[in-house]
Amino acid sequence: MNYEKHALRLTNTYPAIEDLRRKAKKRLPFVAWEYLESGTGDEKAVDRNREGLDKITFIPQFMKGEMSFNIETELFGRKYSAPFGVAPVGLTGLMWPKAEQMLARMAARNKIPFSLSTVATQIPEDVGPEVGDMGWFQLYPPESNELRDKLIKRAKENNFHTLIITADVPVPSRRERTKRAGMKMPPKITPYFIWQGITHPWWSLATLAAGLPRLRTVESYSPSKDLATVADFVRFKFRGNLTWDYIKEVRDMWDGPIILKGILHPEDAEEALKVGMDGIGVSNHGGRQFNGVPAAIDVLPEIVRTVNGRAKVIFDSGIRSGLDIIRALSLGADFTLLGRPFLYGVGALGEIGGDHVTAILKDDLTNNMGQMGIKDLQEITQSIEVPT
Repeated sequence: MNYEKHALRLTNTYPAIEDLRRKAKKRLPFVAWEYLESGTGDEKAVDRNREGLDKITFIPQFMKGEMSFNIETELFGRKYSAPFGVAPVGLTGLMWPKAEQMLARMAARNKIPFSLSTVATQIPEDVGPEVGDMGWFQLYPPESNELRDKLIKRAKENNFHTLIITADVPVPSRRERTKRAGMKMPPKITPYFIWQGITHPWWSLATLAAGLPRLRTVESYSPSKDLATVADFVRFKFRGNLTWDYIKEVRDMWDGPIILKGILHPEDAEEALKVGMDGIGVSNHGGRQFNGVPAAIDVLPEIVRTVNGRAKVIFDSGIRSGLDIIRALSLGADFTLLGRPFLYGVGALGEIGGDHVTAILKDDLTNNMGQMGIKDLQEITQSIEVPT
């Protein structure tokens, strides 16, 4: 489907990410929605991300004359059309079947990066050809060096040029909300599950065509392709407690840029620089991992000061608008990633949903730049006011 043919109608019907969120909630089965939306504990970390972003305000300046806006961004020697991309999301196909391919094609069309998770439901061999030269690969590091090397090799061979190592999962999160919703691997076919399928026909039809969500990338290394066995394999064979030596080994293997994602402490940022990381990913996992963590935006300035230009700083956690992107850039981030909003788009609109999310973010980004009186991303660090 050509997005341009529908752009005006979609802009009027779904002018904000929140509109797509509400539409997606209606189209997704309850368990899929709860998996996408949930944090952990009582989800105060999710709330803090929103509160931390909202407290950042700007003092606009006017009388700037005719304005045109440049939001192109260079990162690791590559040019992107905007300072944001698609964050890695596990079990992506649970939210919408083959969402990975949809978002990969969207990223190629829009010239923004798409990050494929190790625990996505589609494999690098199928997603890589769709993403063109916009592919990033996220590594949940396995215990086995042999398995690690195989995953990295597959990413290299399938168009993924930037590697993200996720560091902030030392132990699995409890995710109480998803448990209450009945989230199990493998899914248990109950009368309620069947009812959810009947009452969400578009998701069900797409799932019937694509097959039930499976962790296809890692299942080939599991003792069995049985979903319960694969889930246990991921739980017990993918290490949480990383070491700096492990990170250094990956650095020695990968000849492209590496981002270490989940950094919140300045000492970790400093150590990451010592082992050769090209990017420092400031993130609290969207509030999904540790409920006692600060808002990611609150620790961003100190990480930026520590890095001091020696690597790129990539921010995620809580971004829902172009204004939020400006907030992160104003505090020193070089680039931003969004996960849930792109899944809202696909859940609401299917193939063109990611295009509409990108259009919303770009328009909101440039509109707010105009309101602030700035024409270029480099000017964003001026005129910031953070209320105390």
